[in-house]
Amino acid sequence: MEQNIVVQVHHGDVTGDRVPDIVYLTAVQKDDSSFLRQITLVVQDRRTGGSFRLLLPENTGYNPTVFLGDFTGNEVKDILVVTDTGGSGGTVYAYVYSYANGRFYLIFDTDLFNKQTQYSVRYQDYYKVAVTSMQPGQQYVLDLTTKGKDYLSEIYNADGTLKQPIEGWVSPLSGLYPVDFDRNGVYELTAWQNIAGRYNADRLGYVQNVLTWSGRAFQIQQQYVSILGAEKE
Repeated sequence: MEQNIVVQVHHGDVTGDRVPDIVYLTAVQKDDSSFLRQITLVVQDRRTGGSFRLLLPENTGYNPTVFLGDFTGNEVKDILVVTDTGGSGGTVYAYVYSYANGRFYLIFDTDLFNKQTQYSVRYQDYYKVAVTSMQPGQQYVLDLTTKGKDYLSEIYNADGTLKQPIEGWVSPLSGLYPVDFDRNGVYELTAWQNIAGRYNADRLGYVQNVLTWSGRAFQIQQQYVSILGAEKE
């Protein structure tokens, strides 16, 4: 049996009238499942009594959450919604909505971000992987020696050369987190993407993009690559 449920409720001024609004998510859920569909963002304007209902562009998944914070610097809270896709790559759907001129605008869209961030991941001789980011143009070199002898022997000859060319990939968005780096009340977004080797579970590290609002769109301000540690011998 299916039922309509309220997933999360938050309070904050998202319409700029200095009156806290009610912001919540609704969804349709089967009794025996945590999978949700028709995930909808609802805003009740406490000053006017009106409401807004926004069906998310990708409106199915697990564990949707809401965060209210000012991302644009206009001293009005925006709405961040993140939903787990449930896929093997650990990816998410994420959206930021901002209010202006009597309506809510989608100012961050997972699909657009994934299309704009392009990478190549290529294994190299002598236990290295080169990760190249097209925007901004940066290259990062990962050390594979911590992956262990069994892993390396499948890929490399005894002299450290590759047995055959191997390409990995950087996954679509796997996490989007609000952080106020400047402590000025305006949040940036930190976007995480998994770096995969031969398969999804062969995780080599993460690309982290720090996104800031330019006045028209979120832009990459800084980019990092983080790696996974190994147990100390």
